[in-house]
Amino acid sequence: MKEIHSESTDRLFRAILNLSSVDECYDLFEDLCTIKEIKDMSQRLEVAFLLSEGCSYQKVSELTSVSSATISRVKRCLDYGSGGYAKAIKGLKK
Repeated sequence: MKEIHSESTDRLFRAILNLSSVDECYDLFEDLCTIKEIKDMSQRLEVAFLLSEGCSYQKVSELTSVSSATISRVKRCLDYGSGGYAKAIKGLKK
C-alpha cells in the first residue's frame, strides 16, 4: 500500500511512536478516530492474534462476533500482507 506513504502519514506514525503509555494512546485515538474506527481496528488485531494462535474461523467468530468476511480479510493479510500484524503480535507477546 505504497499509496499511503506520505509526509503527513509519517508524521502520524511518528506521533504514535512518541506516545509513552496506553492512556496517551487513548487520548490521541479518541481525538483522531471515531469510537467505531477504534473498535474496528482493535477487533481486527484481536482476530489476527486469535488466528496466529491457531483458532479456527468459527472460534474466532464466536469470540469476537466478527463476520467471516473480516476474518478472511485479516487472514489474507497475515498470509500475504506486509507483516504488520505479525510484528505487532510478536511485540505484544514479549
